[in-house]
Amino acid sequence: MKVYTIIVDFRLQQGARAAFRKLIDANARESVASEPGCRRFDVLEPEADADRIVLYEIYDDRAALDAHMATAHYKAFDKASASLVVTKDVAAFALVCEGSGTR
Repeated sequence: MKVYTIIVDFRLQQGARAAFRKLIDANARESVASEPGCRRFDVLEPEADADRIVLYEIYDDRAALDAHMATAHYKAFDKASASLVVTKDVAAFALVCEGSGTR
């Protein structure tokens, strides 16, 4: 079984980053805390684009991602953030080499 990874690229309404961050940060924290299949959920802010947020998420498998999208906290985030989002692009990957560790 391959670990399932997604990168989600949000283009936001101009000036919506702060409001969106409150919503996505809460969703990220709840996902990692309460979903056994969610291994990682990072929220990234590109330095040169104030109206963009990128997510890096790692799940045990596709079923864990599907379970994430069925949670109440994800559905609440999705509904509350809809008016803040211009576009949302999702790319899926198999995590084949994890390079994390300590130096």
